[in-house]
Formats: sequence, structure tokens, C-alpha cells
Amino acid sequence: MSRRARVTPTEAGLPDGGARRRTPGLRREEVAVLSGVGVSWYQWLEQGRDITVSPQVLDSVGRVLKLSSAERRHLYVLAGLNPPALEVAPADRDMCQGLKRLIDAWMPFPAHIMDVYWNTVLYNDAAALVLGMRPEIVQNCLIAFFTDPVYRARSKHWAEIACNVVAQYRAAYSEWPDDEGFRAVIEEARELSAEFAELWDQRDIRPGGQMRKELEHPVVGTLFVESTQLRVLARPDLSIVLHTPVPSTDTAERLEWLTSPEGRRGAMYPIAG
Repeated sequence: MSRRARVTPTEAGLPDGGARRRTPGLRREEVAVLSGVGVSWYQWLEQGRDITVSPQVLDSVGRVLKLSSAERRHLYVLAGLNPPALEVAPADRDMCQGLKRLIDAWMPFPAHIMDVYWNTVLYNDAAALVLGMRPEIVQNCLIAFFTDPVYRARSKHWAEIACNVVAQYRAAYSEWPDDEGFRAVIEEARELSAEFAELWDQRDIRPGGQMRKELEHPVVGTLFVESTQLRVLARPDLSIVLHTPVPSTDTAERLEWLTSPEGRRGAMYPIAG
């Protein structure tokens, strides 16, 4: 009812009714007509009665009431249906500068941002120095994992991590099974890496979360970090990956030095483990 009250007849393409309209917003019968459903049925829907509701009808009602993506998902939940994927609201599309400040503030620890396909969006200086992220490689985290010799040489347990990486990508793909963008990444990864193709065919699935990594850096030696993947609720198309030093190791001190002016000079040329 509150969403109905905020939509004016003019916004819905109806005459506003002038002084004859006692309350602001749309009447129940107007929403019903615009949504293509019966007036009684729509009234029952507002009252939360036990009626059969289809996603198509909810989408139609959502369009008439001009619901946001978050409100549309909430409507699905209220109706007892699986909610659709959250879309980026127009007001939240320009968040990248704030997210860049976030990962820059994570220095001297590596951090990067990737989109729903795991394409690289942003990364901080520590990610370049430690993980080997750089402009000249394929800007997709999945493909780069299997094709970048720098990262592969530094990862001491690459084969073990590879199983988790592929399982996490399948979990991400399962949320968008008909998306051509995912299919394009998977096809390219198959062409470039037989190892990826073999792991993908195993159909393992694991949600993105936390993963421990042991990296052998050519300048500062062994680094122990925990990689944590975080979803950005207002930007469901983006994830932040933060790398945190494992406690009881000297990784934090090594990263502090590596990102210092002296450490940067030492890391400028070595690329192999």
C-alpha cells in the first residue's frame, strides 16, 4: 500500500482525477487494471491472503508500482517465491571511486575488485607487487590464474588452489546459468588451459569465501595470506577480494617493506619465483 501511495496517476500514465481523488497515489483498481489482474485478486495480494502468485504477475505489479530492484526482490520473498537477482540501482552505479579508496586503504596488503565474470576492475599497488596483477595480462582473474606464469610460479600450492578456484567460479556461474558473458569466459579458459577444462568437467561447486595462500615472492620470500571474497550488496555485479596476512607469521612486516620505496625498487625487475 505504501508503494502504491507514492506513484501518481500521471507517472502511471493515467489522468490524475483532480479534486475527486481523496488520497495520493494510485487506487487498487488502477493498479489492477494496469497490471492486467482482477481487482479482487489484487486486493487479496495486498492483504497477504493465501493465493497463487506467478513471477510474471509480480513483475507486472512491480513495474506499475515502479519498484526498485531491492523492493522487487522483497515482493518475491513476501509472496514465497525465489527472488530474482539484485540489479544495480542508478544511484549506486558510480561507486568505483569509493571502492578504489577502500582497496588503496588496505595497503600494504593486496586487494582487488572484480565484476560478476571475474574481470579485473581495480587493484591496488600491493596486488601488483605480490600477485603480479598488471595491464599486459588477460584482465580476467579466472583466466589469469591458469595462464599467468608469474602468479603460477609464486603460488606454492597452485594445483590445490586451482580446484577451489574452479569450484567457486561454477558457484558464481550457477547464479546466472543463461548468461553469455560467463559462457564466453568458460570457453576461452577451456581453449587456453587443459587443466581448467579437466577441473571444470568435474562439476565441483563451492561458494566464494576464504582461502589460505602461500606465495613465494622473488624479493621478500614466503608470504602467508588469507584471501577473502566479499560481495558488495549495493553493487551485486562487483566483489572485493582482500588478502590478509596470516597471524603468527612475519608476512605483514614483509609486505610493509615490499611496498616501501626501497622494496618497490627491489621488486621492479624480478618476475620469476
